[in-house]
Amino acid sequence: MSDRGPLAPQGAGPAHSGRHSASRARAPRAGRRRRRSAGALIFGIAGLVVVLVAAVAVWWVLFRPVSPQPAGRAVTVVVPKGSSSDAVATLLADDGVVSSPTMFRLRAAMLGAIDSLKAGTYDLKTGSSYDAVIARLQAGPSVTYFTLTIPEGWTITQIAQRVEAKTGIPSSDFTALATTGRSKFDFPFLAQDQTSSLEGYLFPKTYLVKKGTTADALIRMMLVQYGEETSSLDLSYARSKNLTLRDVTIIASIIEHEVSLDKDRPLVASVIYNRLKAHMRLQLDSTVEYVVGGKPRLSLQDLKTPSPYNTYLHQGLPPGPIDNPGLASLRAAAMPANTAYLYYVLTRKDGSQSFAVTYQQFLALKAQAKKGLR
Repeated sequence: MSDRGPLAPQGAGPAHSGRHSASRARAPRAGRRRRRSAGALIFGIAGLVVVLVAAVAVWWVLFRPVSPQPAGRAVTVVVPKGSSSDAVATLLADDGVVSSPTMFRLRAAMLGAIDSLKAGTYDLKTGSSYDAVIARLQAGPSVTYFTLTIPEGWTITQIAQRVEAKTGIPSSDFTALATTGRSKFDFPFLAQDQTSSLEGYLFPKTYLVKKGTTADALIRMMLVQYGEETSSLDLSYARSKNLTLRDVTIIASIIEHEVSLDKDRPLVASVIYNRLKAHMRLQLDSTVEYVVGGKPRLSLQDLKTPSPYNTYLHQGLPPGPIDNPGLASLRAAAMPANTAYLYYVLTRKDGSQSFAVTYQQFLALKAQAKKGLR
């Protein structure tokens, strides 16, 4: 007898063993279905993430604002001749006229406007629609603008002549207002000015002047620019010497006439400061040239010309600027170099000045210059 008990007939077995076998057979199929469902869910989530990333990327490329300017602000945009559609799109986006340069290019291509955008000067607004801006650029500028460049160191007379030549504003109108109309303009920096002239305050710059602009409006534009440019000046040193912004502007106007190279501006400014401190007459040819009308060479008789601007005859600064200085000269006039120089002489062909502390040194430099510039 087997110790395992009697053998059951072949093929027989416990009645419940068949159900256990069926259960074990179905379990793998259910697990596979659950795994397939989980995989589909993960795949779906991954696909959604990809779509969202792609959507963000498309928004970033097409709709991301390039300029933070608020909508509705008036801007003047100059589209140079020969500009590509890419350059125009970038220009408009940088100024905030449209939000995205890429979207502008795409919309222009859809409208068939790529090759029909016209150069010129446009008065536009920030936050405009792409279609409206494209239509404006296809139509071309509706307003004519003149480009007016005023160099540093020019006088009212010189500026007036260029204004007439470039814009058609009569030089007589410009000159009359610029030389006698100071009281018509209410700017804080003019409060220190006791003259009637605006010499010194017509800031040298390149301006876009709309056709039909009056002399009054153009002069006001230049005065606004002067105020903006000089607001960045550090006047602490000048004020420590009891000098005002007007005094700094007068010194800067002298520097414009006396100096050719930027490196010499602070040095010439130091000579002017040192002479004022020593109560010496400035004795500068440029101030006399302003009186006698810009003669290329002054005679001894010219140096005796009776005028408060003649620094050979009068001590201290002249009563007003002798031209309209640029920012480099204004900065030098506000913050001169720290030197003991009292004299300077043009000694080099490149326009360089040589500087001296004593009169004997000055005479030696002058004698050297007479032999020829180095």
